[in-house]
Amino acid sequence: MIALIGALRYTQHRSMPEIHDELQHRRVTIAPRTVLNLLERYEALVTLSLTDTARLKRLTTAQGRVLLALDGLQPDVGHEVLWVVRDCLSNEVLCVQSLLSATHEDLTALRKTVRQTVEVPIVGIISDGQLSIHRAVATAFPTAPHQLCHFHYLREAAKPIYEADRHAKKELKKCVRGVRPIERQLDSRTDPEAQVIRGYCSAVRSALTDDARPPLIAAGLKLHERLTVITHSLDRLGKKGLCLSR
Repeated sequence: MIALIGALRYTQHRSMPEIHDELQHRRVTIAPRTVLNLLERYEALVTLSLTDTARLKRLTTAQGRVLLALDGLQPDVGHEVLWVVRDCLSNEVLCVQSLLSATHEDLTALRKTVRQTVEVPIVGIISDGQLSIHRAVATAFPTAPHQLCHFHYLREAAKPIYEADRHAKKELKKCVRGVRPIERQLDSRTDPEAQVIRGYCSAVRSALTDDARPPLIAAGLKLHERLTVITHSLDRLGKKGLCLSR
């Protein structure tokens, strides 16, 4: 039951009421408050598994080395920074610690925690270009090569392309406005033509709301490709004599 609730929440991203409804559908008599309690148990069990030092030592010892990725997450300015140290080879989180500041003295303290978790050589460090991280890595791991994250290089280099792509997407959206009025006109219709038109409207709406992940995927180009496919489909209907109403 605990595993099922955790899977529904974090794999299928369902809300607490949706999880409760799913359990009721499976003929499980349970109170909504109990669902929340069991989810907390699931989170505690996952935390214990992820922070099991013996398990992490077995994984890293089997691969013979680790490649660390170091990054900090700050929800709001002035709050604590959550620092995460992850092994890129096994994709396991080795250390998570909240720090009040991001000075290299504070970050150097993470070295002791990581050393208690792994007993194999650290062959490299990956991080962003933050100066405090650079100094902390130089102090804590003086012999390990330090490589800045390629994503940051790519993001900076792709800024002009990103701006042009964003402008292109904005202009493309102007060409397909008016989907909602068309759908309103079909509210009282159930004929096959109306169903086909609804399908095309849904395809256009899906294309407009499907965001990409710049700089690796350009949203404007992706929208252009999807709209082109829809246009070609409409052209094929026209050639077959199956013209839809205006």
